[in-house]
Amino acid sequence: MKGVLFASSLAFLVSILGTPLAIRFLVRRGYGQIIRDDGPTSHHTKRGTPTMGGVLIILATLVGYFASHLITSRHLTASGVLVLFLMSGLGLVGFIDDWLKVSRQRSMGLRARSKILGQAAVAITFAILGLHFPDDRGLTPISSHLSIVRDTSLKLGTILVVLWVLVMVIAESNGVNLTDGLDGLATGASVMTFVAFVLIGVWEFGQGCAVTPGLKCYEVRDPLDIAIVAAALMGACFGFLWWNASPAKIFMGDTGSLALGGALAGLAIASRTELLLLLLGGLFLIISLSVILQVGFFKLTKGRRILRMAPLQHHFELLGWGEVTIVIRFWIIAGLCVAAGLGIFYGAWVSG
Repeated sequence: MKGVLFASSLAFLVSILGTPLAIRFLVRRGYGQIIRDDGPTSHHTKRGTPTMGGVLIILATLVGYFASHLITSRHLTASGVLVLFLMSGLGLVGFIDDWLKVSRQRSMGLRARSKILGQAAVAITFAILGLHFPDDRGLTPISSHLSIVRDTSLKLGTILVVLWVLVMVIAESNGVNLTDGLDGLATGASVMTFVAFVLIGVWEFGQGCAVTPGLKCYEVRDPLDIAIVAAALMGACFGFLWWNASPAKIFMGDTGSLALGGALAGLAIASRTELLLLLLGGLFLIISLSVILQVGFFKLTKGRRILRMAPLQHHFELLGWGEVTIVIRFWIIAGLCVAAGLGIFYGAWVSG
């Protein structure tokens, strides 16, 4: 538990103290956000706000995790390092996208195909590596079984596991990316979901088969280290939220949103709660579905729309809702989804 506390505290300090330094650096360099002309007109006032703040989230997370292990003399684990690799790799893809935007002074960075290929390369590498590194009980960071709140009896072959991981990573990273459209929205929702993974990791460790053998025990490799990674991410996001809350002094950019989405997918895969992520990250799912439905309906009806604008948060902006009102109400939805997910996770253990 000391590792969890150190990781979250150190990541928070690095993030909250380092972000203003990054803001000053980015302002001097002129690396400001480019705003689409076809978006809500209220967003035009945000033009020039420093972006690429996700670099601080990634840096704070890495410092929190590795410093925690150094202080507590804990050994690094394959599961923890691989989730951090996934986060950092996707963050690099997002950074390239952000850099192209600010350097070319236009709202388009990487082409959609190039971005997907970058995400896929990182996800596939994560999946292949995750099927290796068994511990003394033969458990690898990624299971070959499909999981809900723990592994099910449905076993997937190596190719299907890699494809499933690929779908999860791309879906979740793009889901957080779509949610990151209002000040603090994606950051606050991510904090809640990371808190859930801290609790899940700690619970799985306490009820792990290596600690308390029995019918209800969890067969998860490195559950406590998964909690430490989640705690570092939680602390980093908390510190960043101080500066990202409305009116935002800095945006995380694709650097942060892709990294956070990848981290969420990685934590769910490593903790054997893959399908539970649909509920724990319910807000990201809802917003992703709003885009899918809008595009699908537009194509099927040759120009008609369900929403005034997608993603969903911009629809409510065009209805006249204030930005802070939307963010707080969407946070409430995210919190309810997280609470429901944790309830199902604990309920499954109680029922056996």
